[in-house]
Amino acid sequence: MAAIMIVDDTAFMRGMLRDILERGGHQVVCEATNGEEAVRSFITYKPDLVTMDITMPYMDGVDALKEIVVRHPSAKVVMCSAVGHQPIIIEAVQAGAKDFILKPFRPERVLAAIDKVMCS
Repeated sequence: MAAIMIVDDTAFMRGMLRDILERGGHQVVCEATNGEEAVRSFITYKPDLVTMDITMPYMDGVDALKEIVVRHPSAKVVMCSAVGHQPIIIEAVQAGAKDFILKPFRPERVLAAIDKVMCS
């Protein structure tokens, strides 16, 4: 079981991920609605893993990922997006993302990504 922070600006998507993760035996320790909240919440909650949307207000997911990794190089972040553009995926991986999940979420893909990242 992993302690996970969900970061997404859409309540519906956060709810979907929470349901998938909890059914998979994981614990959601907090949620954030933008990159700025994600950085602050990571410091407070120190989750084992973060699922991070890319497109969000105030600070996007890639910039939040960069901030988190600078402060916590061992952070495990899985990026999530409805947009599968190769340059965004490459930028996220170069910034420290451990995996990338496309929306709409498929429960088996989400849980496989979490398991893979937690075992690495």
